[in-house]
Amino acid sequence: MKLTETVQSGDWKSEKHVPVIHAEQNGDVLNIKVLVGEEVEHPNTLEHHIEWIKVFFQAEGGKFPVEVGSYRFCAHGEEEIFSKPEVSAVVKTQAKGTVYALSYCNLHGLWENSQEI
Repeated sequence: MKLTETVQSGDWKSEKHVPVIHAEQNGDVLNIKVLVGEEVEHPNTLEHHIEWIKVFFQAEGGKFPVEVGSYRFCAHGEEEIFSKPEVSAVVKTQAKGTVYALSYCNLHGLWENSQEI
C-alpha cells in the first residue's frame, strides 16, 4: 500500500478531521488560514488530538506543490494548556493555483483538503 492511499478526505462541515482552508489573494499576497474543527470541534486531549498541519501551494502549471509551512501542536492538556489546531501563513506570489492542507490525528490518521485560488 502507498502512503497516499491512507490519506482521507471528506466534507469539513460534518467531519471534524478535515482541514478547513480559508485562502484569499490580494495582489501578490496570498493569505492562508487552515484549521481543523471549524463546524465540528476536534477534541484536544492527550488521548485524541491533532498533532500537525502542513500547508502547500502549487502554482497553476507548476510541476510540484511547494511546502509553505509545517506546524506542530504540542500542548494537549498539560497544566490546562491546549494547542488549538489553527495556523496562518502569508505567501508572496502573483500566481493562481491550489492550496493544499494535510493534517494528522493521532487516532484517525491523515486528512487532506484543497482550495483553488
